[in-house]
Amino acid sequence: MEKVNVAVLGATGAVGRTMIRVLQERHFPMRSLKLLASPHSVGKVIDLGSKSGVVEEFSVAALKDVDLVFGAVDNDLATEYAPLIRRSGALFVDNSSAFRLDPDVPLVIPEINARDIRWHHGIVANPNCATILAMMALSPILKLTPITRMIVSTYQAVSGAGMKGMDELERQIRDPSAAPEVFPFPIAFNVIPQIGEFDEAGISSEEWKMQNEGRRILHEASLQVCCTCVRVPVYRCHSESIYVETHDAVSLQTIRQAAEDCSGIILNEAPYPTPKECTDSDIVMIGRLRRDGACENGLHLWCCCDQLRKGAATNAVQIGEWAWQNGLLKKGV
Repeated sequence: MEKVNVAVLGATGAVGRTMIRVLQERHFPMRSLKLLASPHSVGKVIDLGSKSGVVEEFSVAALKDVDLVFGAVDNDLATEYAPLIRRSGALFVDNSSAFRLDPDVPLVIPEINARDIRWHHGIVANPNCATILAMMALSPILKLTPITRMIVSTYQAVSGAGMKGMDELERQIRDPSAAPEVFPFPIAFNVIPQIGEFDEAGISSEEWKMQNEGRRILHEASLQVCCTCVRVPVYRCHSESIYVETHDAVSLQTIRQAAEDCSGIILNEAPYPTPKECTDSDIVMIGRLRRDGACENGLHLWCCCDQLRKGAATNAVQIGEWAWQNGLLKKGV
């Protein structure tokens, strides 16, 4: 198969830089790689291993001959640039939330619903990092029985807010009196039960994403989802405590056996995973699998993953790989 002309949009941010690294690590079949960003980043040099790349400004001209664009920009820029990318003939794999609930845009975790990529019309959306973690962690159970209800509490690292989030934690660790700029309250030595703005019902935007994205990925409109999303003073890797109720009763041993056959996850019960051991890994780690004492079909588990990798960059690259392998880069344009 022919190699691909690739562009990373938002190449200087935390997710963009991780995308570049993942493309190289996975030996993505690139003929060329363009690094695109906003005007203030033009001219920056990014290490590409054996050579360096210079950041260019995004433009229609910069898209010439590009087959695949990985987006790591905010919603406004993704919405502005997406029509230009589609008209250029390239497939846009977008990491923002701009298109995640658009019924004409596939929302994909390749291990779960890769076949949805087949009906793309020039854009494929990358789910929210917390959604990816939850869906991957539940994949062994989903192979055995539908899930009817899930309650999730997230413990999300500051890098989910980008470089500025990590800088703020570092600054406040050094000086606990430093005023918060990125988060609504000091994050060092603290936890903040708010990620994004609250709506009239008191649900944060991050919680709203999780409640709706899982339904799309699983094609289960009736799935009941409730979550509380919390920012914690960890630099990297999200964790989640998940409770689910299943349609059918399944044994813990059956779930453990199913986990062995699931790609991208490891069941770690010796004794449980932590964010520290998941850093810089593409694996979702699961632990503390146990039955609920009050509900016959209720199950609890704990999970962790590096949200910059599988929660963002790696999932996007996997989407690109699947589209390339199945001849879908130009489909629907």
